[in-house]
Amino acid sequence: MLLNSSYKISHEQAVQLLKRLVRQVDQVVMGKRLEIEMVLIAMLQGGHVLLEDIPGVGKTTLVRTIAAALGCSFGRIQFTSDLMPSDITGVSVYHPLRGEFEFRPGPILSHLVLADEMNRAAPRTQSALLEAMEEKRVTVDGVSYELPKPFLLLATQNPLQFEGTYKLPEAQLDRFLMRLSLGYPALDEEVLMLEHHQEGSPLEGMKPILLAEEMVVIQHEVRRVIVDEKLKRYMVSLADASRRHSKTLLGISPRGTLAWMGAAQAAAYYQGRMYVIPDDIKKVANYVLPHRILLSVEARIAGIDPEELVREWLRTTPVPMSNTRATS
Repeated sequence: MLLNSSYKISHEQAVQLLKRLVRQVDQVVMGKRLEIEMVLIAMLQGGHVLLEDIPGVGKTTLVRTIAAALGCSFGRIQFTSDLMPSDITGVSVYHPLRGEFEFRPGPILSHLVLADEMNRAAPRTQSALLEAMEEKRVTVDGVSYELPKPFLLLATQNPLQFEGTYKLPEAQLDRFLMRLSLGYPALDEEVLMLEHHQEGSPLEGMKPILLAEEMVVIQHEVRRVIVDEKLKRYMVSLADASRRHSKTLLGISPRGTLAWMGAAQAAAYYQGRMYVIPDDIKKVANYVLPHRILLSVEARIAGIDPEELVREWLRTTPVPMSNTRATS
């Protein structure tokens, strides 16, 4: 089923296709249904995902599988200490015979981009992604190039105790909609994974369930999901509490509350609703908020983590009751 710019896919049909996509990806990246759903929710909102995990747990496979299931182009950037910004964005090459420059796009100009081991590159190279993440475009030699739609950057980061890594700056972390961790699969799931991969990769011959154009249409519909004013005040109240808390140096920024609301809208849409309920807000909170919080020195010494604080704020901030039940 192909879409043009004027086509309207029904909400019910979109939800069925999205859930079918999650099931298909789950057949390759086994036992990570919740994480797959969160990546899809981030994509529905037009955001980006940071996967912070050890090597070999399926981060690359996850991105490749989602790209195949969406019929999207896939780009991979392997971050190393000698990677240059032009290796990401592309370069303009001069042709003496034609007397003009020709732009050769880098891997960032793909629908789904894997920035593998992002914290192994120097900060100057990491910053080359900022324009792409925020404005969905790159500028090379003064000329701007729009990124394809949809665009999802999924960056991986090894734990900081590994050698040869650089800490991502707070400004860059704040531009990731979510931070996830896959972790090791359960015993039975790993055995099943071995069986599925014994005769080759399950990715071979995978046919797309959704096309890129369809995903763009759905993304526009997600923005129409209604968020009651009481729920907006609830999110802002919690963000304000994070800024004034004694254990934080930096709390949740306004960009963070916008990301939180957008993720809740996408979660509601995925569940078949065109309105947000408190459960949607709580479901995405621990994926959207903790990486935006900078703890005080005392809190770090005490072993407190941002996830613990987010859970505390969710428990102590009164949840309003919303009467919104709009379906269109």
